[in-house]
Amino acid sequence: MRVDFETIRAELEAGVLTVTLNRPEKLNALNTQMLDELIAAVDWADGDDDIRAVIFTGEGRAFCAGADLARGKDTFNRAKGSENPEDFRDGGGRLTLRFLEAKKPLISACNGPAVGIGATMQCAMDIRLASENARIGFVFAKRGVVMEACSSWFLPRIAPFGRGMEWMMTGRIFDAAEALDGGFVRSVHKADDLLPAAQKLAREIADNTSAMSVALCRQLMLTGLMNDHPMLSHRLESRCLQGYMGGKADAKEGVASFLEKRAPNFPMRVSADMPPFYPLRPVPEYLD
Repeated sequence: MRVDFETIRAELEAGVLTVTLNRPEKLNALNTQMLDELIAAVDWADGDDDIRAVIFTGEGRAFCAGADLARGKDTFNRAKGSENPEDFRDGGGRLTLRFLEAKKPLISACNGPAVGIGATMQCAMDIRLASENARIGFVFAKRGVVMEACSSWFLPRIAPFGRGMEWMMTGRIFDAAEALDGGFVRSVHKADDLLPAAQKLAREIADNTSAMSVALCRQLMLTGLMNDHPMLSHRLESRCLQGYMGGKADAKEGVASFLEKRAPNFPMRVSADMPPFYPLRPVPEYLD
C-alpha cells in the first residue's frame, strides 16, 4: 500500500510505514508543506492498525538540511505583521508535539546531513539509527536564532547535559561517531545497511509485541520524564496495568502464548481500544 504525498513518500510494507523526506534537490529542507505532510503521515499511522512502526529517512544524500531558507532574511520571522507575535508557535514544535502524542514507535534512519530541524525533529523520535554518512548540527546559534521544535526539552533527555549544551552553543556539525558517543543515536551503519537495520528493529516490535502495550508503554515513559516523583509514575502504571490492560484480551493472550510456547496473536487495536483516560498526563489531579 502507498499513499501519495508531494514532499514525502510514505510506503507501507508488512506493517512498517517508511516515510522518506523527498525534496532531494533541496537536500530535503523542510517547508510548510512537508511539515504538514509529516504530521499527516503520523495521523495515518495512528489510525491504521496494520501499521506497527514508522521509519523516517531521507531521499538522496541528505536526511534534512534544515528549514527551507527560500524566504531569505525573513525565514524565521514568521510572526511578522502579526498582532500578537508572542502567541506565534514555531512549526517544528507543532511537528514534534505530534510525534510526542503518537501511538506507534517512531524510528529515525538518518542517512546523511541533518541540521537544524533535521536534527531536532529526530529528538522526538523514539529510536535513532545513523549512517556513517550522517552529519548532525544544532546550528541555531550560527543563524542568529534559538533552538526550536521543543528540543530544549527533548535533547537534555537524550544526551548528557554538557554534551547537548556544547552542540547547541558551538552550532558545529558533528559526525555519526560523535552522535553515537554522545548518545544521540543508538547505532551507526554502513549506508547500504541503514534501512535494513531500521526495518529489522521495526519488525522485532511488530512481530512480537502488543500494539496496545507498545503505545501505552511509550506514553508511560514519556510521561515519566515529566513526573516530579516516582509515586506519580507508580499510580499511572497501576492505572494502566491493574486498572485496564491486566484484564483485557491482550494480557490474556500474552500469558497464554507464553505458557503454550507459541507466537502471540494480540487482538486489541489502538484505533479502538485505548483506555478512556488516554492520552496519559503527568499531573496528580489526572490520577484522582
